[in-house]
Amino acid sequence: MATVAEPSALGAFVPSPFRVAARRQDTADTWTLTLEPGGDGFAVAPGQFVMVYAFGIGEVPISVSGPPERPGEPVVLTVRAVGAVTQAICASEPGAVLGLRGPLGNSWPVEQAAGGDVIVVGGGIGLAPLRPVVLHTLAHRGAFDAVAVLYGARTPRDLLYTVELESWRGELAVEVTVDAADPSWPGRVGVVPKLIAQADFRPEAVTAFVCGPEVMIHFTVEALRERGVPDERIYLSLERDMRCGVGLCGHCQLGPTLICRDGPVYTQAQVGSLMEVREL
Repeated sequence: MATVAEPSALGAFVPSPFRVAARRQDTADTWTLTLEPGGDGFAVAPGQFVMVYAFGIGEVPISVSGPPERPGEPVVLTVRAVGAVTQAICASEPGAVLGLRGPLGNSWPVEQAAGGDVIVVGGGIGLAPLRPVVLHTLAHRGAFDAVAVLYGARTPRDLLYTVELESWRGELAVEVTVDAADPSWPGRVGVVPKLIAQADFRPEAVTAFVCGPEVMIHFTVEALRERGVPDERIYLSLERDMRCGVGLCGHCQLGPTLICRDGPVYTQAQVGSLMEVREL
């Protein structure tokens, strides 16, 4: 089971001030922001999210792509500008102040995966919530056996963390693919689930971490099952339609579960039957 880190009594409802220390554009519509806490800050487990408040505009849930291991360290967020709030967040220049409340949700069970193999499968901006898993395996490389990072995006221009992906190749098996290439792309072309058949891992000893569009998750799960990975060792971050972050509005309901309250990390065994119901 994924672990749950309880937020403080105020942390779930009251935003704390964080100042933008750095801002980098990753793609045409995606930016990575480094935020420094105005006070004590908080520690974030891999896979958790925070509610980010653009003052005077609103707030949205954002998965943390670079969690601090200790309170007081900067928080890294990778955000796609798709609405008024995320556009305001992405436009925040260094020195601007945003409000963060949390951390919220449960986390990837990276420590439980120690002693075995790890496969990280991300699609598009889904690599952002998975980046902490990769950083954890790099920081504790001796605790894991084979580690594979499989990542895909629609086009080369949509790929995140391109410099980091290359740097990870020294210690991890990294494969990157795109759905549609341009003349400058020298790499693989195709959907990311197709990479699983050739990935180096032991099905009986691997923990899989998956995040991306739901159609990509569906075919990734199928490919992992074909390799013999049990549903209990396939972890998914769903993040669908989260809004309030504390399970009050019901917007993120999936059958009997509220994703922002009970997730966003689930095993395939927990939600597989729900994901097969078209109406949900």
